[in-house]
Amino acid sequence: MVSAIILAAGSGSRMKSDKAKQFLEINGKPLLYYSLKIFDASVVDEIILVTRGQDIDYVREEIVDKYGFRKVKRIISGGKERFESVSKGLKACDKRNKFIMIHDAARPCVTNRMILDSISEVKRSKACTVAMPAKDTIKIVNDEGFGIETPDRNSLYMIQTPQTFERKLLEEAHDRLRISGDRDITDDTMIVERYMDVPSKMVEGSYENIKVTTPEDIRIAQLYLG
Repeated sequence: MVSAIILAAGSGSRMKSDKAKQFLEINGKPLLYYSLKIFDASVVDEIILVTRGQDIDYVREEIVDKYGFRKVKRIISGGKERFESVSKGLKACDKRNKFIMIHDAARPCVTNRMILDSISEVKRSKACTVAMPAKDTIKIVNDEGFGIETPDRNSLYMIQTPQTFERKLLEEAHDRLRISGDRDITDDTMIVERYMDVPSKMVEGSYENIKVTTPEDIRIAQLYLG
């Protein structure tokens, strides 16, 4: 019923490392391991793992096979942009599965509760995302770097993954995106909102569900996953 697309095709340039961040070790295991472990033990029916073309053999041998992840049905190469990787993952999913869950491998602290809550919500709302309320005051800044507006913090959420969608909705949204030629896309909730006029319901995530992007994040993730 549910396909999970795990995105691990980034180069991790902001990590300032010769190794792609999905392979950096956290407490003795590669970053990618942690997301795969949670999803492999969850109720999802299959995992489609999207990585860089040159890393496919390494991922299969040194992560998927080594740790015995049985739900990884396909390992495919990603695109230049995130939405291109998602589109390729969509095409690789089992056609019988009605719902698609998308997760960034750079969020190793995902939990089974988030997965279950997302699957429950998508059946009602067609589109949902794990998220948390913003803690800090947010400023809209002009080109000169001056703050010009302060949105109400009570209406601001920090978007995380997994993001979960009814399959037909997501496929049509990506078809319309491809035709449009737009490139200013940051995640799939934005695609569904813009091209299908469907809002995504917020599902409670966790402030620990961080995205590992910079060297400082590695140290934080080590504490959460220790």
